[in-house]
Amino acid sequence: MLRVIEYAQRTDTGRVRPANEDSFLARTPLFAVADGMGGAQAGEVASRMAVEVLHEGLGERSGGTVAERLRDQVVEANQRIHERAQSDSRNAGMGTTLTAAYVDERHLVVVHVGDSRLYRLRGGELERLTRDHSLVEELVRQGRLTPEEAAEHPQRSIITRALGPESEVAVDSEVLRVQDRDVFMVCSDGLTAMLSDQKIGDIMTSRPDGSLEGDLPLQVYVDALVDAANDAGGRDNITVLLFRVEGDDTPGTLGGATGAGVPIGEQPTGSHPGPDAEQATAVMPVVTAADLEREAGDDAPRPRSLVELADGPDAAGGPRSPRPGQKKRRRGLRAGPFIVLFLIACVLTGGYFASQTVYFVGSYKGLVTVYRGLPYDLPAGVRLYSANYPSSVPVDEVDPRIRKRLFDHRIRSLGDANDLVSRLERGEVVKP
Repeated sequence: MLRVIEYAQRTDTGRVRPANEDSFLARTPLFAVADGMGGAQAGEVASRMAVEVLHEGLGERSGGTVAERLRDQVVEANQRIHERAQSDSRNAGMGTTLTAAYVDERHLVVVHVGDSRLYRLRGGELERLTRDHSLVEELVRQGRLTPEEAAEHPQRSIITRALGPESEVAVDSEVLRVQDRDVFMVCSDGLTAMLSDQKIGDIMTSRPDGSLEGDLPLQVYVDALVDAANDAGGRDNITVLLFRVEGDDTPGTLGGATGAGVPIGEQPTGSHPGPDAEQATAVMPVVTAADLEREAGDDAPRPRSLVELADGPDAAGGPRSPRPGQKKRRRGLRAGPFIVLFLIACVLTGGYFASQTVYFVGSYKGLVTVYRGLPYDLPAGVRLYSANYPSSVPVDEVDPRIRKRLFDHRIRSLGDANDLVSRLERGEVVKP
């Protein structure tokens, strides 16, 4: 009988992204990581929807194997995400990767779409068990790139398959033999983009806490991996799940040091300085103006009085005429300037809120980014825009033929901007 005897997890916003769009499920016998994409909050919506479908269970399909039922769930998740993206312009173009591992009584069942990964640690050797659905992975399989070249390729973050963008999706699935004490890792590309497989293997076979004897909890290695990815730059959200299996009836400890088996949405999250770093599946906040860093490609243009007279009523109740030679006494305040200032404030406030209903594409910390507002700066350092969604696509990876038009600060709707950036993340050649 095969079972999970220990597991641990952590998700972290990283050092560049303002919010966490990864979602995960860590509840024996199922472990899954989804990495969302497609615009402010849309990526978070897509990844959470994928994990929620898995959380519903495998269902009772008659005659279906575990692998078939798990694959059916992924297809169902794709349909729901696609329909949501088509019906709601705010989520246009959204999608997510998904890698899930199910511990059956005798085997490990794996389903996979995108570039999140599954690894196995056996006998001190780390082995990757999934193949990325990415541009550079396709080039490696075709022999046009070596693995070493792919690791440094400027377009290594562009994926070719995800849940949501299309009504149908091809799902990779596999049933694997498992040995006693195997350790498996499911992770998002926020880890693997920062650390090589060699570095990951070194961390998982070392003793990060410096101790010399005894088995270390898996949580120690999870924390070491996430911290190392952040130390290497932390360019993306980082999610790591580790679980160890046992193949006999020896009593084991179920659950890791982090409260394993907590329902989805309640799993503990590693924190890192930055907004919403504690959320396992974060809703993206607007980046403040103080956080914005202007990039080389971001050259946006800098961009009658009323007087109250009162002399008191006369005996007849009307105004009393001044006596000859007597000046009228003035009482009250001059209201004219205040009315003018109030009207100006109303106009400016209305204009600002109107500006927050439009979007444009620029760059933020070297990443293609959707901005909310108008691409203008007012005197005294007042900006009419804020970063709404930094994508995973570096500016340098954008085809030079479309880069100039992409960053022309053209005003767009939220759906249009999100769809454009989402297509860039999927590696499609777009005409902005």
